[in-house]
Amino acid sequence: MNSFNDRGGVIGFGHYAPERRVPNAEIEQDLELGEGWIERRTGIRARRYAAPDQALTDIALPAAQMAIENAGIDPTKIGVTLLATSTPDHLLPPSAPLLVHKLGLPNSGGIDMAGACAGFLYALAMADAYAKAQGTAVLVVAANILSRRINPMERASRVLFADAAGAVVVTPPTHGGQGILAADLASDGTYYDLIKTSGGGSSNPYRPDMDPSEYLMSLKGGQTVFAKAVTTLTDSAMKVLDKAGLKPSDVDHWIPHQANSRIINAVGTNLGLNSDKTLMTLGEYGNSSAATIPFSLSKCREQRSYKTGDKLLLSAIGAGFVSGTVLVGI
Repeated sequence: MNSFNDRGGVIGFGHYAPERRVPNAEIEQDLELGEGWIERRTGIRARRYAAPDQALTDIALPAAQMAIENAGIDPTKIGVTLLATSTPDHLLPPSAPLLVHKLGLPNSGGIDMAGACAGFLYALAMADAYAKAQGTAVLVVAANILSRRINPMERASRVLFADAAGAVVVTPPTHGGQGILAADLASDGTYYDLIKTSGGGSSNPYRPDMDPSEYLMSLKGGQTVFAKAVTTLTDSAMKVLDKAGLKPSDVDHWIPHQANSRIINAVGTNLGLNSDKTLMTLGEYGNSSAATIPFSLSKCREQRSYKTGDKLLLSAIGAGFVSGTVLVGI
């Protein structure tokens, strides 16, 4: 175990996907879609669903354990744990304290962050700032069990969403090229209602006569979502690179939110990023919202061989519309 004196910034990666693999054919048959319909429109071939006895903290746990082990730090040095999720175990209390308990972290606080698909980037930005200010390590976990929030009869959401978890450990940088180099976090409430779960909140609380579908996720305005996502992610990435005094060609690895291959390809083209710089797990694992970026970072780690000096560009947009771009130095 080290005291993170020899390296800093984002130093550990972890991921977890449930065992149950759900191929497109299963969904296409249920929804009476033609063979290949889902992959042609989304780039997704399959996704993972949690087992009935798995809770949110159950899938977050192995990803967090892997990140801590990969970081090689003493777990007592983790001062806070941030859990980015849209599917907590309960509405109250938050799930992060339970995750901290399961991990056995004696000195860690714990709090949930609900930022939809961009939640990990917000949590990462907070972690970077806290690590620098307090001189402590921060565990950032993003996890979702979206299979339990899908309306099985709504095509738009059912073909996309999945269950997974990803995690990173953030420590104080040891030199100026580590940690977050530039960031842009934004929201646009004009599109607040396009992706939502309408029931269960304060504005639409539980009623005995409530239609069960009100507790399920709904996605509408697909073309609007697509256009807004492409424009926002492109503009945000250019803003962040400009802040850092860099060009797209200076990026070593681009990790976009794994929402839809058409969105990823369009933004990549706009930025002029070569496809070999793009991390992709969408095809086999689908869209697990906030979890997709840390999941992809970890899943692709050995293949990509991150090295000191690499610059990672992280991009996401989701319900709200909450969005962000973060440039990280390794």
